Amino acid sequence: MRQPDIEIYLKDADQQAVTAWLEQAIGPCTPWQRKGQTFKCLSGDIEVTWLPQAVGKWHSLYLESDATPWADDLACAQAAHAALGVEVRCSPGSWDEKLGEEDADRWLRVSDEGVTEIAWRTG
Repeated sequence: MRQPDIEIYLKDADQQAVTAWLEQAIGPCTPWQRKGQTFKCLSGDIEVTWLPQAVGKWHSLYLESDATPWADDLACAQAAHAALGVEVRCSPGSWDEKLGEEDADRWLRVSDEGVTEIAWRTG
């Protein structure tokens, strides 16, 4: 099932490299516009938000559309890892508050070792 949006976390990723990857994967990017702590652009027709150091060395990349080339966060994370060579984390699926706090700490780690489920306490 296709997710309504995509959010991944990239460790020590370079914003320019991410921009180049988005342009190749989705379409041309408008210049980044800084809004407080975040940066926003359009890649093709998709609104993109970049939050540097959202969680320590981890940068958040949020794609506000269900029309990305990826059906879910994991597919995007795998593509980002392959293109950028950095560790990427994402949630295992859409999270809902009804699932409780324990499930909020369940994450997927995409690295050179493949995909593994981890506990990541971000709060």
